[in-house]
Amino acid sequence: MTPAHDADRGATGAPIPVETPDTVEDAARTPDTAMPYRELGLKDDEYQRICEILGRRPTNAELAMYSVMWSEHCSYKSSKKHLGEQFGKKTTDDMREHLLVGMGQNAGVVDVGNGWAVTFKVESHNHPSFVEPYQGAATGVGGIVRDIMSMGARPVAVMDQLRFGALDHPDTARVVHGVVAGVGGYGNCLGLPNIGGETEFDPSYQGNPLVNALCLGVLRHDDIHLANASGEGNLVVLFGARTGGDGIGGASILASETFDDGMPTKRPSVQVGDPFMEKVLIECCLELFDAGVVQAIQDLGAAGISCATSELAANGDSGMHVDLENVLLRDPTLTAGEILMSESQERMMAIVTPEDRERFFEIIDKWDVEAAVIGTVTGDGRLTIDHFGQRIVDVDPKTVANEGPVYDRPYARPAWQDELQDNTVEAAGLARPETAAELDEVLRTVLSDVNQGSKSWVTDQYDRYVQGNTALAQPDDAGVVRVDEESGAGVALSTDANGWFTKLDPYEGARQALAEAYRNVATVGARPAAITNCLNFGNPEDTDAMWQLVTAMEGLADGCVEMGVPVTGGNVSLYNSSGTEKGQFDSSINPTPVVGMLGVMDDVRRANPSGWTAEGLAVVLLGSTRDELDGSAWARIVHDHLGGLPPKVDLEAEMALGRVLAALSAADGPDGQPLIRAAHDLSNGGLIQSLVDSALRFGIGGSFDIAQAAGIAGVDDFVMLLSESQGRAMVAVAEESLPAVYAAAEAEGVQAARIGTTGGDMVVITGGDVLTDSGNGNGWMADITELRDMQESALRSRF
Repeated sequence: MTPAHDADRGATGAPIPVETPDTVEDAARTPDTAMPYRELGLKDDEYQRICEILGRRPTNAELAMYSVMWSEHCSYKSSKKHLGEQFGKKTTDDMREHLLVGMGQNAGVVDVGNGWAVTFKVESHNHPSFVEPYQGAATGVGGIVRDIMSMGARPVAVMDQLRFGALDHPDTARVVHGVVAGVGGYGNCLGLPNIGGETEFDPSYQGNPLVNALCLGVLRHDDIHLANASGEGNLVVLFGARTGGDGIGGASILASETFDDGMPTKRPSVQVGDPFMEKVLIECCLELFDAGVVQAIQDLGAAGISCATSELAANGDSGMHVDLENVLLRDPTLTAGEILMSESQERMMAIVTPEDRERFFEIIDKWDVEAAVIGTVTGDGRLTIDHFGQRIVDVDPKTVANEGPVYDRPYARPAWQDELQDNTVEAAGLARPETAAELDEVLRTVLSDVNQGSKSWVTDQYDRYVQGNTALAQPDDAGVVRVDEESGAGVALSTDANGWFTKLDPYEGARQALAEAYRNVATVGARPAAITNCLNFGNPEDTDAMWQLVTAMEGLADGCVEMGVPVTGGNVSLYNSSGTEKGQFDSSINPTPVVGMLGVMDDVRRANPSGWTAEGLAVVLLGSTRDELDGSAWARIVHDHLGGLPPKVDLEAEMALGRVLAALSAADGPDGQPLIRAAHDLSNGGLIQSLVDSALRFGIGGSFDIAQAAGIAGVDDFVMLLSESQGRAMVAVAEESLPAVYAAAEAEGVQAARIGTTGGDMVVITGGDVLTDSGNGNGWMADITELRDMQESALRSRF
């Protein structure tokens, strides 16, 4: 046994702390002792409930545990009621058909065929990323990777959803540089490809940036591990990095409170990540799993040891005893409560049988990972923790982990919602271009905006192809990763959200995020199978923000039922608020429900890229275009206007489009090659954005005539190019494959119109009215070099 296991023999080398321990006996004897529960984020009634549960006041250590585990971040106390009513009750048996593990564990697991499964989840690290952008983002990646590891899977890819404040705000650069470097630095060091995501800017996120990280893992069905501690006499082993003072109180305060004027004095330190330690931990865990020496496992993230011990014991319907002095420390001056609350990174907790102990530590030693046996599983249903022989915790673990407060918070449609929705582009009298010159200026303004431009400045800092299993990555519609090297089978992932649409109508905005994620996965040729979500909203104590949250949940849950797609799990991030007066239009961030969609592919080699791969391909627009410009890029960028109702979300039409794309993606053309040569969805920025995206992907232009498509839709050139109607995509095919495209579209009742041919180094667009006026018979045109400069300069020039 190496020195790494000294704690296993009860000798950490740390001095007995000077603190006078607050024991369970002390708590029973001194009921009137004032406790600092408010400083730890607990309300008066919550503290009283803890006292009622215990039949006495809590000890300092117990108070620390309850404060973090009953925090908004860990207990979901404002959203749990609605999560159960929406995603729990509305999930049908048919939706669960391919679910191996659903909500309630560290991550969901989906059967993808031939004995393979994938686990995936998205979580937020928003507030820490504002306080300390690099470490906040880095540890957000590290935390979600450990969630995937704890399911028994090998992490194989990550994605991120980033939202920042106004581009011209003096603090935005600090946050952007730190977050992007943190995401890239941690993921690149782990050797995980970053295969996609979104990066957007809006003033609503100024003090509350969103840093949502997703991880995907691969495993065989038999490899699934759960966080359930059972088996009386089994050992509780803490392994990985040592426990330090970083991140103390992060879950209870930093992630569960609004940044108001008094916040700086309450800000705890942000966790510090070590990706090289995590890389070793990944390989060590995989070998432990392969050896069969782990009965259950839990990562330590939010709430640290408090979370891992209470959740393992509660989930396993067992008890647990811990000797806290056996925890290996970086800082020997930490108090018992600080050890319990610490959110130091790169730590795991395992349940190991005494028979497997020797083999477990052999593997630990091989990877030079420190570990300590800190306790045992008991059968008494209690979680007891001693510190140097003093009993400082004696609780029912279920009351800590599972039975926290559940609030039915009041909510109401905001007083300003009707006015916002009534303020349509028509009601506001927003001027539309009437000449070719005016339309040219509008198109260039939209395409040059930071939210419509290329995000290559960000994504170029991420390794997208490490491990050699990436088939598609950003800027394609979805990331595609090979799961089975022999068959080529794999999965596709897309993460999407539109805070502007959700601000206009939370119900429809959430459905739109679902629809777009579904469409992106279908566009690359995958079969949509399941989602994870990250619900980023404002202060739940504000009836406006709570209404947005509940309404968006309902929209997302209803949409999942309609599409037959289950929710495997996710995250709720609240208190993303400005700290200003409640009930105002700008009190909270734009409500941002992120949807991560998983799709299954039989052969990733057939994945459809978003850009045109050859000259001479026919480009066909699929789906219906309507005059839908409220909340659009045009309205926001050209007129600084947000109002009206978002585009209609027709999930039946989305699924019909998905079936067309699936049929065409599976088919070969007359030449024996895959029928679809490229495919790209239409979303933010409409048709013009998608045409430019596809041209820039591989540097191939094209000539396009939108007159026929506009005529079918009954709209003008301007609307045809900039409408953000949902349920649309473009496909590029060989000329001889056009009949197959039309036949597949007709079979599903999906409109189809040829809009052009690929080729050359220009994008040229002609139309039926505005594009041909003023004697400009050549329409709108721009060369590839000009478009690339236009798209890339928006972000690169700022950062």
